[in-house]
Amino acid sequence: MVGAGAGSAPRAGAGETPGQFTVTALQEHVFASLRGEAELSCQLFPPQSAEHMEIRWFRNRYTQPVHLYKNGKDIYGETVSKYVERIEFLKEDIEEGKVTIRILNVSVDDDGLYHCLFQDGEFYDEAITELKVTATSSEVQIIVHSPSIKGILVECNSEGWFPQPHMEWRDDSGMTITPTTESHSQNKDKLFNMKMALLLSSLRNVTCNLRNPLTGQEEMTSLILPGEISVFFL
Repeated sequence: MVGAGAGSAPRAGAGETPGQFTVTALQEHVFASLRGEAELSCQLFPPQSAEHMEIRWFRNRYTQPVHLYKNGKDIYGETVSKYVERIEFLKEDIEEGKVTIRILNVSVDDDGLYHCLFQDGEFYDEAITELKVTATSSEVQIIVHSPSIKGILVECNSEGWFPQPHMEWRDDSGMTITPTTESHSQNKDKLFNMKMALLLSSLRNVTCNLRNPLTGQEEMTSLILPGEISVFFL
């Protein structure tokens, strides 16, 4: 088997014995909260012991495993260093061909595809699981700027989202209001910081709403303007 190069390992060739087993990911997609834990599992079919096999979990490159099991032992010398302390290899069910990696302290960088490859002699097969990292901020802040002859500028800010959330203003009836400006940035941890402004030319209450596109979780805060503020409108 040729193991070098980017991407997944090459498939079994014509000279290799086909049909010994297949590998299946037990979940196609796994969701994990930022700084939480994630478990990715794969299974041999038909079920059989994999204690004597090489089991390699990797991401973009076969030669850069996030975990490697070989000759009945966990091998750390070839493992990508940032995963050595954060991955636990669970092999309680390895005699039935099931293995799991548990990723600790999940970060945005862990988001993406993971290959699980079993090799027995010259034969191998693999399965792929996608890890989707999510982060939802509970802090949504509205800032009210000083009124002017044009109206009142209100600004909504929220930090610490992943992936980028959907952000919108809504009125009392729940209808969407087009923002005056909208922008976002990412911090050193690749989390999204969101900002959206709205110029109110008439007195009305508004709500700033953010929604995580993966989980559907929403966070919001409302602005209720007192009637006496109308004296600032000319």
